[in-house]
Amino acid sequence: MRTRSIALSSVAVATALLGVAGTAAADSTPAPSASAKTRTGDGAQALCKRAPKIEKRLHRALHRLQGKAGVRGSVARLEQRVEKAKAAGHTEIETFLNHKLAHRKSLVPTLQQRQKDLAKVATWCGAHRNTTSS
Repeated sequence: MRTRSIALSSVAVATALLGVAGTAAADSTPAPSASAKTRTGDGAQALCKRAPKIEKRLHRALHRLQGKAGVRGSVARLEQRVEKAKAAGHTEIETFLNHKLAHRKSLVPTLQQRQKDLAKVATWCGAHRNTTSS
């Protein structure tokens, strides 16, 4: 019984010492300095840098969507596929393709709006070129 109480008290003392040492170690970690750089900008500089690539990507996507029936990914080609599925009597395929067509058609005005917005961003970047660079 005596060895048992000695073992328990030893464990208690060790736990207490580790707890104090852990607290001391936690207190000694350095706080972040006030002069540490934090990013608080709106990303204008990066957006101005990427604007030409974004414009090319938007142009390619719109060109593809508005292409003729022979262009992969075009609305016209998907409409043609819907008609073929309908003519063949594949109603499940027709339904699936119609939902896909509705989504693809909704992309066109969204991408056109993004092009307009990006043109305004490019104008802003040209006017503020000196203030955005560091």
